[in-house]
Amino acid sequence: MLFNFIESYFKTICRVSFLTTRSVYWTYMELVGEEEVIKSFSSVVNELTHLCKENAEALRSDESAEGQRLSAAFLAIIDHIKTILPSLDKIRAVAPLYDFSPETPGNGYRSFVNIVETFVAHALKLAREVAAARNNLFFRKSGYMKEVEACSHVLASLGTCLEHLVTYIDLSETGNLFPDDKHSPAELLAKTTNINQICFYGRCLGFQFCESMRKALQFICITMASYSEAYYNSGGLISKATNSVYTGSKYLIDPELRARRIVNIAQYSDVEFCKAFWQLAETDLMQKLPSLVTPSVAINQEISIPPQSFTIIGIDGSDVIVPAPSSHIGPKPVLVRLISANHREGMLGKTTDTHSLPPSPYLLVHCHGGGFVAQSSRSHECYLRDWANWLNVPIISVDYSLAPDAPFPRALEETLYAYCWARKNCNMLGSTGQKVILVGDSAGANLNLGVALKCIEMGLPRPHGMFLAYVPVLVAFIPSPARLLCFMDPLLPFGFMMRCLKAYAGHLSIDTKKDEQKSEENIDDLPYFEGEIPAKNSKADEEMKGQLEDESLTELPLRSPSKFSDHESDSMTTVSLVSPPALQPENSAAARSRKYVAQFLDRYVQNDKIKDDEEQDVLFEAPQAENSVPPSPTLVERFSSMASSFTGHFSVSGSSLSREPSLEVACGSPALPLDPSELDQMLDKDPTEEFKFTVPKDPYLSPYFASDKVLKQLPPIKILSLQLDPCLDDCVMFAKRLKALGNDVQLDILKNLPHGFLNFSLISKEAHEGSKLCVERIKALLGFDEVDN
Repeated sequence: MLFNFIESYFKTICRVSFLTTRSVYWTYMELVGEEEVIKSFSSVVNELTHLCKENAEALRSDESAEGQRLSAAFLAIIDHIKTILPSLDKIRAVAPLYDFSPETPGNGYRSFVNIVETFVAHALKLAREVAAARNNLFFRKSGYMKEVEACSHVLASLGTCLEHLVTYIDLSETGNLFPDDKHSPAELLAKTTNINQICFYGRCLGFQFCESMRKALQFICITMASYSEAYYNSGGLISKATNSVYTGSKYLIDPELRARRIVNIAQYSDVEFCKAFWQLAETDLMQKLPSLVTPSVAINQEISIPPQSFTIIGIDGSDVIVPAPSSHIGPKPVLVRLISANHREGMLGKTTDTHSLPPSPYLLVHCHGGGFVAQSSRSHECYLRDWANWLNVPIISVDYSLAPDAPFPRALEETLYAYCWARKNCNMLGSTGQKVILVGDSAGANLNLGVALKCIEMGLPRPHGMFLAYVPVLVAFIPSPARLLCFMDPLLPFGFMMRCLKAYAGHLSIDTKKDEQKSEENIDDLPYFEGEIPAKNSKADEEMKGQLEDESLTELPLRSPSKFSDHESDSMTTVSLVSPPALQPENSAAARSRKYVAQFLDRYVQNDKIKDDEEQDVLFEAPQAENSVPPSPTLVERFSSMASSFTGHFSVSGSSLSREPSLEVACGSPALPLDPSELDQMLDKDPTEEFKFTVPKDPYLSPYFASDKVLKQLPPIKILSLQLDPCLDDCVMFAKRLKALGNDVQLDILKNLPHGFLNFSLISKEAHEGSKLCVERIKALLGFDEVDN
C-alpha cells in the first residue's frame, strides 16, 4: 500500500509538471519544424554556431554571474561542436558498412550519429529561444543558464563517446561491431571512465526518445531516486512514506540532484536494489492495471508443474528424458501462466464461457525479460493480453527462478523443462501443438535461444519459429558502439547491467588477477572475456561539480534492508555515500577513521547478531531447498571484510582528494572517514574492482558463440531491436551471422524507443505500435493472417 500511494502521488505531480513546466528538449520539433529536420546537418550546425556567437556576445556585457555563465556556456557549445564534427563525419561515413542490409540500416555507429543530430537540433531550438527572449524584461537568466550549461555538458560527453567510437572502428574488422581479440574488454572499457554520465540524467533526460517515452522515463527516474532513499534509509513505513513524498517533489524540481543520485545508485547500489526497484512492477496496483485497460481474456491461469522427470518423443522417434531442474536451489515446481482470449477444449483454468472453441493448432511459449533478476509473467501481461486477443492463440509464459538466488543455468533448465512439458501436454493448454513458437524479450529471448540450442543438442522437438525482442546474445560486457548507449540509458544504466550479469553468470567467473597469469589450458577451447564498469569521476564531470558542490546532495546509504529485519522498526542503521562538506587533515582523518570503524562494528555488527537470534516478522520469504545458495552477504559482513582487507589510504592536497598506492595498515583498521556521510567521498574510488570477472564462452549463456553447424539448425527467426538499445549490436551481429549461414532471419529496428518498450505499450503510442509490429512478425512465423485464425 505504501508504494501504491507513492506511485499515485508521483503520477499526479508529474502530470501537473508536464502541463505547467516548459521543457527545452521535449518539444523541440514543434519549433524547429519538420522542414528543418530535413535540412542538411551542416546547415543546422552553421545556424547553431551563428546563434551561439550572437547570444554569447549579447550576454557578455551582462555583469551578473548568471549572465557571464550563460555567455560562457554558449561559447562552450561552439567549442564542443567543433570538436565533435571530425569524429562525427568519420563515423557517419563508415556506419553503412556495419548494417544488416541496405533495407534495414542500423547499428551502434548510426545510433550515435542520430543522437548527435537530434541533440544539435535541441541545442538550436534552445539558442533560438534565448535569442528571442534575452532582451525581455522578464528574461529567465538563471533558468536558461542551467539549460544551456546542461546542453554544453551533454555535447562534451557525446564528443567523448564519439572519440571512443573512432577507436572502436580502428580496433575491429570492417563489418564487425565487436572488437578483435587483440584488445581485452578491460583495456577498452577502462578508457570509457571519462564519460560524464550525470548530464544524461538531468535536464536532458531522455532527449533521444519519443515524447511519450520521455514523460514515462522522467517519472521512472524520479521514482528510482526517491525509492532509493526509502530502500536504504532508516525509519518505519509512515516515515518512509512521508520522506518519499518529499523527496519525490525534490527530485522533480531539481534535475541536477536527481541526476547525481541516479548515477550514484547505478554505480554503487547492489543487485538487491535493482531487483527491488524493478519488482515495483509487481505491486497490486500495477498488476491490476492490465485488467483495467487491456482487452479481457477468458483464461489467465497460473500452473505449477511438479519437478518430475518425464519422457518426450524426440525428432528421431525415440524417447528422450527431460530431467527436472535441479541446479543451485534443488528441485522445485516450475510456474507458468496460461493466457488465452477464449476457452478451448481441454484447456486448464476456470471460465464463465459456456461454449469452448476447438483446440488451436498454435501455441506461443513466452519468456519474460528483467535482466535475469526481476519481473514475472504478471508484469508482462500489459502486452501479453493484447497479443492473446490479436492472435487468438494460447500463450504460456514461464516464471523462471531469478538470480542471484538461482543463477545460470537454473533459468535455462526451467525454461527448457516448461517448453518440453508444454509440447507434451499441449492438449491441456488448448492447442494441438501443430506449431509451437518461442517468443521472448531481453533476458527471456536469450533463454529462448538457449532452449532452441538445447533442443538441437538433445534431439528434442524444435520450435517452429522464434520471435526475439531486443535480445542480448553476448552475455559478457564486450564493448561495442551500441553498448556505450547504456551510459545514457535511464532504464538500463551501465551499473545495473553489470550487476545483472554478475548475479546471473558471475559464479562462473575467474578473478581477473588470476586470469592475468593465464595458463595454456582452456575449457573446451573457449577463452574468456572480462567485464568491467567505469565509475571514476570523468573529466567532463568536473564541469558539473562547480554547480553541484554547493548543493546539498541526498544520502545514498550502502545498507539495504535485511530480509530478517523488522520493517516497522526505526532502529535500522544507515551508512551514507554523501560527499563531505570538508576534508579532515590526513593524520587526524586516519586516526578518527579507525575509531569510527571500531565503533561502527562494535555497535552494528553486535546489534545485527542479536537481531538474527530474535524472532522476526518476515513479510515474505521464498521457500528454499536445503542445498540452496546462501543469501548474499549483508552490508555488515561486507563492511567487516572491507575493514580487514582495505589497505589504501587517502591524502589531502588543498581541496582535492587524491589516491595513493595501497599500504598495509599495521593495526588492521581501514582508513575510512569518521563521518558516515563521508562514505560517498571514500567510494569515489573506481568500483570496477567489483566487476573484474570473466565469463566463459558458453553458447547456452551467449548464443553468439554457438558453432555454425548448430546455428544452421535453428528455425526461422524474427528479431526486433531498437536504434537506441544497448543490445542493438548483439541483434545486428547475430542476424548477420544467421543470414550468412543461409538461415531464415528477419531483423526490424525501431526508432526512438528504449530497451523494454513492450512494458510501456499501455502508456506510449509508439510503444503500442511497436507491440503491433511484434504481433505481425509472430503471425508470419505462425503462417496465418487475421482472417485465417
